[in-house]
Amino acid sequence: MLRSNIELWLAILAGIVITAVYALVVFTAREIPAAGELFGHVLGITGFFMMLMTETLYSIRKRMRGASWGRMSFWLQFHIFTGLVGPYMVLLHTSWKFNGLAGAVTLLTVIIVLSGVIGRYIFTRIPRTLDGMEIEGAIPEAMLRQSRRLMALWYTIHIPIGMALFISAFVHIGGAIYYATLLK
Repeated sequence: MLRSNIELWLAILAGIVITAVYALVVFTAREIPAAGELFGHVLGITGFFMMLMTETLYSIRKRMRGASWGRMSFWLQFHIFTGLVGPYMVLLHTSWKFNGLAGAVTLLTVIIVLSGVIGRYIFTRIPRTLDGMEIEGAIPEAMLRQSRRLMALWYTIHIPIGMALFISAFVHIGGAIYYATLLK
């Protein structure tokens, strides 16, 4: 499972395309696009929805073992792809300003992405079927036990940070709508 790294290559390709479009906008406007303008909003909203899909769709599929929504390996690859591309778009949305709540959201985003990279590494150490089930006897029991403990520890860190990120992001979005739109 996850031996092809296709999700990483697609995320790199998407990042190159997004960077090229961003550079074109910077070149044409001769300034960094503001977070509150159309292009900044498109980056932020698209990136946020990708992050929201990252958080929800894979989790829902993981809990529905009997569902025929596709293989777990596909959903994990989708989770990784959107978990890399979405935060990159949100980072570009910041206009390279990291003040206040928006700065805290950006910091939490960076932490959750780094945590996800660590989680992917731990997860791939445990041999699995295409449906995500562990293959018994593929590695020595002591290594398997240690990998399971690391994965459990990782979950206890990754999930609360993700929750804090989304709570902060929703507060940021609410504040942005209130102060930038409703007060005008």
